[in-house]
Amino acid sequence: MAGAQMPLPAAKPPDGTTLFKQQCATCHTTNLSDPARQGPSLFKIVGRPAGKADGFRYSAGFTDANFVWDDTRLDAYLANPQAAIPGSNMAYRQPKPETRAAIIAYLKELN
Repeated sequence: MAGAQMPLPAAKPPDGTTLFKQQCATCHTTNLSDPARQGPSLFKIVGRPAGKADGFRYSAGFTDANFVWDDTRLDAYLANPQAAIPGSNMAYRQPKPETRAAIIAYLKELN
């Protein structure tokens, strides 16, 4: 016979730092001292012109990218990179708005 159990605390959603490490850090760094990986460093990405990180060779889609990264652009890109920038090589897609928002909040902390 099972006795009364205390309710478990609600699960805390992962924060942006954890999500970035789990989902983005394989391909991106968050500093300028590490060499570029498959993707450019995302240090100070918010406010930076798209396709303009020094020392990184971008895919063809970024040749015509003429905008500055902001919350809206990052959100669209993380949701569907190829729709946001046709010709982008990034395969990652994040369908959950709350996960994208947490990652973007973390990226903003890097500015």
